[in-house]
Formats: sequence, structure tokens, C-alpha cells
Amino acid sequence: MGQFIEERLSVCVRLGAEYEDSYFVDVVNTSGGGRYASLKNALPYRIFEVDFVQHGPDLEQEIASLYHRTYGGFAGFRVKAWKDFTTAIDGVSAYTGTDCALLKISAGVYQLRKEYGRDKPGLASIGRPKRLIYKPVAGKVAIAVNGQALPAAQWSVNNATGRITLAANKSRPITGITKASQAVLSVGTNTFLVGESVAISGVVGMTQINGRRALITAKPTSTTIQVAINSALFSDYTSGGTVQTHPLDAGADTLTGGCEFDIPAAFDSGLRVSSLGNSVYGAGTLRLVEILNP
Repeated sequence: MGQFIEERLSVCVRLGAEYEDSYFVDVVNTSGGGRYASLKNALPYRIFEVDFVQHGPDLEQEIASLYHRTYGGFAGFRVKAWKDFTTAIDGVSAYTGTDCALLKISAGVYQLRKEYGRDKPGLASIGRPKRLIYKPVAGKVAIAVNGQALPAAQWSVNNATGRITLAANKSRPITGITKASQAVLSVGTNTFLVGESVAISGVVGMTQINGRRALITAKPTSTTIQVAINSALFSDYTSGGTVQTHPLDAGADTLTGGCEFDIPAAFDSGLRVSSLGNSVYGAGTLRLVEILNP
């Protein structure tokens, strides 16, 4: 990782600014007409070509200031791609907590990412491409597990790295489950809180409840919790089982997320400033390249 300034480059761009996505693909063509392609990196790679124009001293204060403080292409900064800044399929619509599956880094730690073309099939061998999101916008992140919004108290986000960290896992063995419109689980003395999201696994007898996740709606006693699962028509509970806050390692209990995001980028050209009129200055054309591992 190199050095980085957590600032977004000004978006005061002239009409005609553009960006380009590509992939690191090496192609060898044989004399017989064969084409052999190798994918060196499955991550999309973005290049920006932008012109800036501003009145008065703002160009110097904003664009030139960032250019010099990052020593040209030495350090990185944030850039907003005007047609791809959310995890929605079209890149501009509102994000949701169920947009894309997160990448598990370690126990309780996940990386935000965006999967492209998820409304259509991907390659059978490697699926659809995914951009790792390192620079989410502060206050613009939502997380869900098994399709249900995960309460904010159960996770946090690092806006400088895009890492999601879950609160410490709470886990208790189950010794009983009632058959009711909202099941009551006997779990012994515990620290579960009303409003927390929990998953259930390993139950014998009432197997229909395994793999389900629901919010805790009440704590009837110091040793029981009530969850929003209708178990009235389930089989009788026999024994065993665990209730926990972290996602289960199997089944549909998948952690997903959505957000607004910036692209980590660096300058890849010199800064040329020109006078366009009375107190009007331009800087063009600036080339910016994405940093894949900021």
C-alpha cells in the first residue's frame, strides 16, 4: 500500500470528460489463427480523462493543491465516477444492503465489493467480475444478512479501507424451543439484546428452524429470548442447537452489503493550467488511474 489522502477530487469537469474500464488480459495469437488469452487480474481497472475549468483562484486552491500534495502520481486520493458510484446494477440508483455478497477476509471481517452484470449470467468458470470497494462514502453503507438488514449496533465500517467488522459473536447453546407465533428459545444466562439479529443451527427434532435468522423481539426471562420465527407448525424440539449473532458458515445466511463509493486513484499526467478568459482557468487533460490496492 502507498500513501493516500482521504479527499475527493473536485467534480467541476467540462462536458466531455470520460472514464474507461479495462482488464489485465494478455493475448497470444498463433500463426495458425489461434487466440490464447490469459487473465492476469480479474479486477476491473479504471482510467479517467478529465478537463477542469473554474473561475478565479479555485483551480489553484483545489486541483493544483491536491496535485502537489500528492506529489503528482506518488500518493492517491478519491474520485467519484459519475456513472458508477453505487452498488446498484446501473451504478447510480440507490444502494441496498442486499446488493452484493461481501468477501470474507477473516472471522467477523469482510470486504465491500460490487459485482458487475449480476442481472445476467457470468462465465461458467469464474463467474462475474467484482470490484473491491476500498473507499465507501461515509454514512452511505448498508449491511444485511440472509436478506435482513443487520442492525447498525452489530457492525462497523472503516471508510478508509472498505472493511466491515462485525461486533463480537454472541453464541449460546439452546436447551428448549417453544411452538408459537414467535418462538421462545431457552439459552441460559445471556447477553443478547432485543433488536439483535440471530441465526439458529444444529437443532434436533425441530429441524425446520435450522438455518433461519430473525430479530430478537423480547427477553421474557433472564434465560430466554423471543425471536420473530413462527414455529407453531414445526416439529417438537428434541435437543441441541446453537443461537449466534455472526453469520452461519453454511446455507443462505450470507452477509451482503451496498454503498456509495469512490475510486482510489492517482494522477498519471502532468498538471497544465491555461487561461481561458478573464479570471477563468482550465487544467486539461488530466489522466487519473485507479489504484487496485490502495
